[in-house]
Amino acid sequence: MKQINHQSCNHEHPTIMQELVCHLPYSIVAVAFSLAMLSFLSLAALWINIDPKIAKKGIKILFHSFHFMHIVFAATGTLVTFFRFSQDTKKALLIGFISPSFFCVLSDAIIPYIAGVALGFDMHFHICFWYELKNVLPFLLVGIATGFLTKWGHASTKTHYALTSHTSHILVSSLASSCYLVANGLTDWHSKIGLVFFFLIIAVVVPCTLADVIVPMILARLGNSNEKSSAC
Repeated sequence: MKQINHQSCNHEHPTIMQELVCHLPYSIVAVAFSLAMLSFLSLAALWINIDPKIAKKGIKILFHSFHFMHIVFAATGTLVTFFRFSQDTKKALLIGFISPSFFCVLSDAIIPYIAGVALGFDMHFHICFWYELKNVLPFLLVGIATGFLTKWGHASTKTHYALTSHTSHILVSSLASSCYLVANGLTDWHSKIGLVFFFLIIAVVVPCTLADVIVPMILARLGNSNEKSSAC
């Protein structure tokens, strides 16, 4: 997947709408890729005649893997943006925990669940932060630690990591959201693939943009109005 070119985006004083528009094309590509992956998995299941219950269990395993990776990239991306505008360690640690905890659940579980219900399917609601905290915490801590490590890196390294981590964030988020839908009730997703595509774009672009850019930028600037923003 191509790295994001942020040169056309206003990173010094961006508005929420500017950031959403800037990241929308990459979210569309990521969601399209995730649906293509689901299509190949469905085709493979038909070819080898896998029991639907076993196939569903496999999708659940994929969901958890992508969801946990999403937490790593979300925590890292949040802190990479935060440290561009503030060096407040305590505030960074707080947002490093809270932001991915909220936005990963919103992107990977809440919005896909609402989408499944809206499409008329009997969905099962599952939140890993509630049921599987012992598995979530290691990924969250690694993401926070990685974000803090970028604080002391060279400017060019920070920029490169910000671009690659956000690209990875979008991709794993789309994969996690897609797998959540199928694993928790929307088994006949291909019959409504158009609406699924639409809902998944919302599930990816809004929470990921808020988590990676808007929220850490706003919170970092609070109480730091006299600090000059560093270049991305």
